[in-house]
Amino acid sequence: NWLKNCDTTLFTFFCFLHPWGLCSNSFFLCISSGLSTGGCPFVHEVRKDEDICSPILRKLFNESHHIFVGLQGIRDDLPSKNKKTQFVSISKNYRSVIRACMEELQRISPVFFLQVSILLAVELIWNLCEVLFIDAAPAGSLLLHLLDWVRLHKADVDEKARDVLQSESPTEHQAYWDVVISYVLQGRMDEARQVLMKQAALQPAARGMFKLLDNLLIKMPIFNPSGAQTLTEFDVKWRHWHEEVDRCLQDQSFASNPHLEVICKILVGDEDVLLEHKELLSTWYHFLVTRLLFSHPIVKPTELHYYAQSSMHMFLDTRSVPEPLDSILLAAFEFDIHQVIKDCSIALNNWWFVAHLTDLMDHCKLLQSHNLHFGSNLREFLLLEYASGLFTHHSLWQLAVDYFDHCPEFGRVYLELQIERVPLDTERKALKVLRICEQRQMTEQVRSICKIMAKGALRNNRLGSALSWSIRAKDAAFATLISERFLQDYCANGAFSDLDLIDNLGSAMLLSDRLTFLGKYREFHRLYGEKCFSDAAKLLLSLMTAKIAPRTFWMTLLTDALPLLEQKEVIFSADQTHELMFCLEDLTSGNCLPKPDRDEDIDTTKIEILRLALARNLAKAIVKEGTVEV
Repeated sequence: NWLKNCDTTLFTFFCFLHPWGLCSNSFFLCISSGLSTGGCPFVHEVRKDEDICSPILRKLFNESHHIFVGLQGIRDDLPSKNKKTQFVSISKNYRSVIRACMEELQRISPVFFLQVSILLAVELIWNLCEVLFIDAAPAGSLLLHLLDWVRLHKADVDEKARDVLQSESPTEHQAYWDVVISYVLQGRMDEARQVLMKQAALQPAARGMFKLLDNLLIKMPIFNPSGAQTLTEFDVKWRHWHEEVDRCLQDQSFASNPHLEVICKILVGDEDVLLEHKELLSTWYHFLVTRLLFSHPIVKPTELHYYAQSSMHMFLDTRSVPEPLDSILLAAFEFDIHQVIKDCSIALNNWWFVAHLTDLMDHCKLLQSHNLHFGSNLREFLLLEYASGLFTHHSLWQLAVDYFDHCPEFGRVYLELQIERVPLDTERKALKVLRICEQRQMTEQVRSICKIMAKGALRNNRLGSALSWSIRAKDAAFATLISERFLQDYCANGAFSDLDLIDNLGSAMLLSDRLTFLGKYREFHRLYGEKCFSDAAKLLLSLMTAKIAPRTFWMTLLTDALPLLEQKEVIFSADQTHELMFCLEDLTSGNCLPKPDRDEDIDTTKIEILRLALARNLAKAIVKEGTVEV
């Protein structure tokens, strides 16, 4: 009803090609208002894509991450020829990862058709960019690379050929001549000749005609970049061959066999005949490469854009609008790498592809003149976007760290912001995050992570873990709070938990007074357990006289002194006993403490026992110290 009342027009129902979860495979329902007032509002219905959870696509992210890190390690001082070889090798590694994921998706289930089609397009674009920009093949070699490019991405010919050749009567198969012509269109003359021989064997009367065509196919010159032949010599040889094919056509040598005549017209580069075989060519860029093969085999890179534009216009219906893929490939043929990247970012919405391709192009020094107005260059901007997307995944976020590390301008800032958003579900994950921050001297993030983990452990009553995290955070206030909890638990249970941690505090106990007391008080118990009574007594007394122990804990310390006071051997000297007496009186005196701090619940009986034990020990100590040994 709302749509009817607003007289709206549903003008598109558009599904962006997904970035495998990096920006989500968004599902857009765009509605344009037809009202004359109020502009043109849009309604967007967005549905998050779950493809990032696919283990196969995660393999793509992981494998490409290793290639990316290796690329960053290439030294700038290497000779340009050596670097070019490395860059081409790295580009092929990226493509092999794409193809491996694509083949695995095809093998698993046809459900992944969309992902496979996107990977096919991605590899197609990447391969062309490799030929034109990274390898930068010159005239002569350029066409050879383009032929390989077409053959790789038009592999259905081989499958069709297998069906034909494995049939009972290959020459009578309905796809027989399609296979022969398809091989010729791809410049695969040896395969075309082998299939043609089957037809020639069945037609003895036409054997001369087949032999003539076979010779033309054999004699077709193919440029050899590693050979001694120059480009000029090749061009002369090719023109002679082309004239010979044209003569055969003019002489109507194949007039009695329409199929052979069509092949001859293809060899001579007849564009009308080529366009009659659109179904076999299937794409305008296949038409372009075939057209170059039979008409302009030594095309120069600078001339490529003219042939690409004209081929696309000739091949596509004049009423049809070029697809995004067509525009991207055309921009590549025009050697406009920035337009390629821009169009891929819009059409594919795929940060993985544009980020890695741009990074490789930047290393090839092809993007030096292109900086963005808001600070970062194009390479860094795309890497930051890609890595930020990885941080939304529960495990892929670790890969993003390396991408941020290799963004010199804003990488650290992005990492600091993103690392704080990683959910710290387990201590193991928290330790991973912490290690990353510590390696990069990210002090604030280290402190924040430790505080979060310490509070979580305290909520779960895991005092040892909470204390450990608070020490790593160097948070004195929180360490004091946890130390208090340890002491409260000791008072309630009569024993310490997490003894290993407390026994090995080391210099960390100096973080706070209460933590120092906890560590020293545990040391007192250890000395007592080892029957080092004299050292234990000195430590116990120093905890009170040096004001390290909180006053609320003095009664516990004095109670701990009772077994030492009752020993047969005198442990506390007369002076030490006086100190203990002073501490007891100081604790129980109503005049020495402000009223709010008085402990009105002190057990009178315990005090009397302490006083009696102190008096006895003082007497024994005075007698011992006053006795002269003979």
